[in-house]
Amino acid sequence: MEMLYQSTRNNEEKVSASEAVLRGISRDGGLYVPEEIPVLDVPFETLKGMSYQEIAYEVMKLFLSDYTEEELKECIDKAYDDKFDTKEIAPLVKAGDNYYLELFHGPTIAFKDMALSILPYLMTTAAKKQHIKNDIVILTATSGDTGKAALAGFADVKGTKIIVFYPKDGVSEVQKLQMVTQKGENTSVVAIHGNFDNAQTGVKQLLADKELEVKMNEAGYQFSSANSINIGRLVPQIVYYVYTYAKLLQKKEIAEGEKINVVVPTGNFGNILAAYLAKKIGTPIGRLICASNENKVLYDFFGTGVYDKNREFILTSSPSMDILISSNLERLVYLASRRDDKATKRWMEELKEEGRYTLPDSVREEFADFTAGYATEEQVAGMIKELYEDTGYVIDTHTAVAAFAAEQYKKDSGDTSKTVIASTASPYKFMKSVMTAINPEYENSEDLELANDLSKVSKTKIPEAVREIMSASIRHTRECKVDEMKDCVEKILGI
Repeated sequence: MEMLYQSTRNNEEKVSASEAVLRGISRDGGLYVPEEIPVLDVPFETLKGMSYQEIAYEVMKLFLSDYTEEELKECIDKAYDDKFDTKEIAPLVKAGDNYYLELFHGPTIAFKDMALSILPYLMTTAAKKQHIKNDIVILTATSGDTGKAALAGFADVKGTKIIVFYPKDGVSEVQKLQMVTQKGENTSVVAIHGNFDNAQTGVKQLLADKELEVKMNEAGYQFSSANSINIGRLVPQIVYYVYTYAKLLQKKEIAEGEKINVVVPTGNFGNILAAYLAKKIGTPIGRLICASNENKVLYDFFGTGVYDKNREFILTSSPSMDILISSNLERLVYLASRRDDKATKRWMEELKEEGRYTLPDSVREEFADFTAGYATEEQVAGMIKELYEDTGYVIDTHTAVAAFAAEQYKKDSGDTSKTVIASTASPYKFMKSVMTAINPEYENSEDLELANDLSKVSKTKIPEAVREIMSASIRHTRECKVDEMKDCVEKILGI
């Protein structure tokens, strides 16, 4: 049967998987959700002997049913190839009592590569299936990692252009350099004078702008998005949680059917929503632990049922999580309300107009799988140092947020289940923060000066992604105010 997708804000709007991938966001501003959650049709006893690519096919075919077997396998093979520095694609490393799922072995050394390596192929395949003649303009907001991964994925892909907006003062030096040195005739990068939430809200408004849609169509363009609001980003992320369980089984670290806990450092909520969907399709996951930094809007939400973005926006050492509007939470709220599109639309309108909404207890009861934790800047630094001194394993700041939340949860709950931590970025992405946590004497150093020292401390090679930016020339210098984003896009496209 073909899997259709419906909007979180209008159950009547239904599209195929390839249409959902192409559009990115529904016409009413809602997000696409599968009409029903499928179930894995291959047992883990079989999955445990499969490669990452083979598991990817078994998972993704359930959600992308209008892609043929040949089309989907071709997308997977092109995405998960030697652009990753390990054949495993996502290695599982045990350090201390926990397992770290290393999602940073792709070309931009962050977990966004896991989905953004395949999205361009899913999208260009979808365009052919839908007989699209326009060039697709990928419009993306980034808190640091999505931007570079999307730029790398779409650079010089025929029939596409990509425009990335990032907060000028809200990303690490390495993240910024990765973006502004990006090659590709079809790539544009813009620093906005604002934070990530401003960038994300601006992008959503542009995607829903009917007047601009007409203008672009006349010029031979149409928008899509590479943000995690696109179902083509979310589905590939489900794969690595299924893969993790299969690998733990293969390594005899767990018994078949034994539940594991998953801890995810969370800003925009897509990565932990993928873990939730992995559980729903049949992966034996117990607790889903949502880990926040000092921008703990999600921690407060799971504790109170009130989502309230009316608070100070804090710049932290884990900038990819410096987010107060978690877009993907809309999908969870919709599912938890038993697909009540009218209520979901109302709550999202309240968030837009008042900056907050409150869920009834009947919806909150559906969040039983989730618990939440958070870490302060001091606790993040302490976690990096403690793990390094105890095990020799070095983690980045975002992973440290999750590691701290994992330890706190174990202490508070007494839960002794095996725990997998989503390690979302290489420590080389945040060298100064990581090295200063290990030894304060590095506090006055610049990020790129620390690559050799981090290599010695972590006993790892300096990634190619870091070597590249040390000598790359700056190609993108464009900046704009938040209210100039539309003008900026029109200038870039020449419309």
